[in-house]
Amino acid sequence: MARDITRAMLHINDLTFRLGDRILFESATLALPGGRKAGLVGRNGSGKSTLFRLILGELTPDAGSISVRPRARVGHMAQEAPTGPRSLLDTVLAADTERAALLAEARVASDPQRIAEIHTRLADIGAHAAEARAAAILSGLGFDAAAQQRPCAEFSGGWRMRVALAAVLFSRPDLLLLDEPTNHLDLEATLWLESHLAAWPGTLFIISHERGLLNGAVEEIIHLDGGRLERYAGGYDRFERGRAEQQARRSALRARQMEERRRIQEFVDRFRAKATKARQAQSRLKILARMEPIASVIESRTVRFRFPKPEPLSPPLIALENAAVGYAPDRPVLRRLDLRIDMDDRIGLLGANGNGKSTLVRLLADRLKPLDGRLRKSSKLRIGYFAQHQAEELTLTESAVRHLAALSPMEPDSRLRAHLGGFGFSGDLADTPVASLSGGEKARLLFALMSRAGPHLMLLDEPTNHLDVDTREALVRALAEFDGAVILVSHDPHLLASVCDRLWLVADGGCSAFDGDVDDYRRYLDERRRLTRRDDGSRAATPSRRDDRRAAAEARARLAPLRKRVRDAERRMDDLHGRKAELEQQLADPALYAGPGARVSKLQRALGEVDRALADAEEAWLAAHDALESASAEG
Repeated sequence: MARDITRAMLHINDLTFRLGDRILFESATLALPGGRKAGLVGRNGSGKSTLFRLILGELTPDAGSISVRPRARVGHMAQEAPTGPRSLLDTVLAADTERAALLAEARVASDPQRIAEIHTRLADIGAHAAEARAAAILSGLGFDAAAQQRPCAEFSGGWRMRVALAAVLFSRPDLLLLDEPTNHLDLEATLWLESHLAAWPGTLFIISHERGLLNGAVEEIIHLDGGRLERYAGGYDRFERGRAEQQARRSALRARQMEERRRIQEFVDRFRAKATKARQAQSRLKILARMEPIASVIESRTVRFRFPKPEPLSPPLIALENAAVGYAPDRPVLRRLDLRIDMDDRIGLLGANGNGKSTLVRLLADRLKPLDGRLRKSSKLRIGYFAQHQAEELTLTESAVRHLAALSPMEPDSRLRAHLGGFGFSGDLADTPVASLSGGEKARLLFALMSRAGPHLMLLDEPTNHLDVDTREALVRALAEFDGAVILVSHDPHLLASVCDRLWLVADGGCSAFDGDVDDYRRYLDERRRLTRRDDGSRAATPSRRDDRRAAAEARARLAPLRKRVRDAERRMDDLHGRKAELEQQLADPALYAGPGARVSKLQRALGEVDRALADAEEAWLAAHDALESASAEG
């Protein structure tokens, strides 16, 4: 049946796109309903960012089409960080172009009727609350009230990219495209963004390698693989389980089919020339022709590496006693540090950017000396230090083995290559210039370089920037197997939760143990924000909260039947997908084609009926989402 695609917020239909000789998309199709939140995943280089450029019209498809609902506003982060004398708050407020235009017109309008229309429209779009909403977004991304009044030009590029993110969030587009939005965030801002996007009222399409974000903020995963877009319900963990089960089934079916093909072909080769067996041989050739080959499953997750095992040392590895550290004797960043690190410690550092986490790591790495107090450490202690900027210090024309040889000139080539092999650099890859390595390969090279001496303590300052999900999981496994101590700074809550069994909070000029896990820290941050809002004058809004709760309850009651329609449609689609998988599994069984042809025809007819039912179910699903979105907007 013909499909009405106008109800989808985003529709990608039979998209084909080539980049040079490489096909990135081949007959890729996707319908994203209004109000849906989806995460786009796939290997680095598979074309995720290119897809966003195609959606934005920056690139033109070779075939197929991409359409966005008419009159829908599409928002995405600017590639250039905002700068200039305008304050952060004014920069974000300017992102709502309709509000800005209305306010500008109101200042010069003289017609009373037009002035009334302007103020009516400003009320309709909630312009009176715009400044508070912009301030709340900036606060969530790490800017306090004083910072919000400072000019953009006073901030570094990374902080200004946060302003760009705040601006697109404030503009509330109908379709929000976000490409790795956490790259410039710290843990605190990442946790806030996850909560903010989970409550996002519009349509969200996000590229991310943050497992927590893909579990907490989206309702489905779109997997880009082999030029196709495949939808999986739920977050990343559910996608990963479903993908693994699907690959296991396909591998088993392919193995069985290949064995059956081998057996049939062996019979044909033996008896084709014999008159008494010629008809049987021809019959088996027809069976081979009818067998639809099952594509091989190429498992993309092959990343694995290991850190050398350090020699044991007596505790403590490092002890700080009333120490202070900073960059000027009269202005320490951290004071009164009484800390101890032992061989089996796995410690994550919490605290907003600028509080001193990296300063503490540099002190432990012996890159800074204490301004006061005492630092004691074992004379045999070896430390591995990974910092965010180190990838920029690699020589692009040199290979991995040459980088390692420069640090360990007395080591024989065989030992250098053996060490690199533990990080996935085997064969020609060890001799490949750095300029030709992927982001994940460069990170693994940095891990190999910093661990070359078998460190007892590894200091990792944001080690996952620009790593894909698979390489992050490889890092989790490698750290789990490492026998030494780990101090970790990361904006990835999944990495912290998986690796660290203790947390230290760096705040207010000091460092102390945090009693709890990453989820407790999330709740701690939420409570701090609540108290800050109250202190900023939210008491004045308290009398209206009862009305807000009543309105929210009424809205939930009104939308409940529509939400049930969406859930029912999703269950129907899940059931049909399960039935389709069963039929395809039966049709992939080589033994089926040795039996009656009627059985094959019956299964093929059933599969066709399921496909038609799936198309109808998707129509119902899209219609239910459209109705829910419309009702939500009216409410």
